Amino acid sequence: MSTVATPSPVMSLLQDRRDIADGTMAFRFDKPPGWVFEPGQFLDMTLRNPVETDAEGNTRSFSIASAPDEDTLMIATRMRDTAFKRVLKTMPIGTAVTIEGPSGKLTLQNDLTRSAVFLAGGIGITPFRSMLVQAAHQKRPQRLVLFYSNRRPEDAPFLEDLRALQHDNPRYSLVASMSEMARSHRPWTGETGLIDQAMLSRHLDGTAAPLYYIAGPPGMVKALHAMLTAQSVNEGDIHAEEFLGY
Repeated sequence: MSTVATPSPVMSLLQDRRDIADGTMAFRFDKPPGWVFEPGQFLDMTLRNPVETDAEGNTRSFSIASAPDEDTLMIATRMRDTAFKRVLKTMPIGTAVTIEGPSGKLTLQNDLTRSAVFLAGGIGITPFRSMLVQAAHQKRPQRLVLFYSNRRPEDAPFLEDLRALQHDNPRYSLVASMSEMARSHRPWTGETGLIDQAMLSRHLDGTAAPLYYIAGPPGMVKALHAMLTAQSVNEGDIHAEEFLGY
């Protein structure tokens, strides 16, 4: 699928921010007129005249977590202790940033006859939230299954939103799994452990030749990619993106 061209750079204003998991925040910016993107793409954001900076600079790349049909542009990130993220966390509502893009080819394929299986870890959920919300808006007839791995429910960005989305789209289902429930203070009745072939088999019984999308930490992405190819999944049916800078 081709990417969408758009004039850049453009200015965008911070609308609001909120905590979405332990150590993770979402930020909504206004969508500049005519700024279009495909679900799954990312943007480059540059702070304008920040009150502090460091050697990592004033520009970061973020997957767009909002869907194209939503009114604002949303990003989400782990709040590491860097100058960029300290400024992002404290700058006043209404502050302007510069955005460029969109970029990226981790987008839904056009083949609606095949199921789509999403394998996400942690903040790697951001491009898939965009895809899944847009699919619900468009009433996409394709079966969509999200496997979402985190250490604890407290660490899982958008978990409740992704659960609720099942009511909006009967063709979508969520399989959430936690790997460190001994450290959690919340009850959990879902899957536990890391995403593996046994877990996929339990929930994809009868699903023939799906398309796979993987996003998360590099080690997880590489391991899941290797697992799929070991099961003779065609390389062209696997679409992956590694998330750095946790």
